[in-house]
Amino acid sequence: MVKKSLAVVALLFSLLGTVLVVPAEASVYDSCSVSGCSAARTAYNGWNQLGFPRSAGWYSWPYGQYNYTGGRFQNREGELPAGDTFYEYDVNPRARGAARDAARIVRDVTTGVVWFTPDHYVNFYRIH
Repeated sequence: MVKKSLAVVALLFSLLGTVLVVPAEASVYDSCSVSGCSAARTAYNGWNQLGFPRSAGWYSWPYGQYNYTGGRFQNREGELPAGDTFYEYDVNPRARGAARDAARIVRDVTTGVVWFTPDHYVNFYRIH
């Protein structure tokens, strides 16, 4: 019965041109060995030199580029420690105002632990 109901809902969504997205379950890892970890560590060093600003906005980066921090990370996924305070920072510098990609580092200001998320908060890899 449930499968039939889901099939009907999926058919309705397809007829209406609406996409049904089921969120992926987030995972947290104690180390980072996936593609992008090196860039995340470089970003960590850059943001650390800037004192990990907490105000969302564009910040000057080396070689005439900029990087963006979105400010406070809400941990809506609930994968990181509950009750802690987090801020998120882009990994990849670019021209000021250019579109953001999915790669972020998330810093726990309570503990100082930093995670890299290459896929916009689906997976978290500890880098510091």
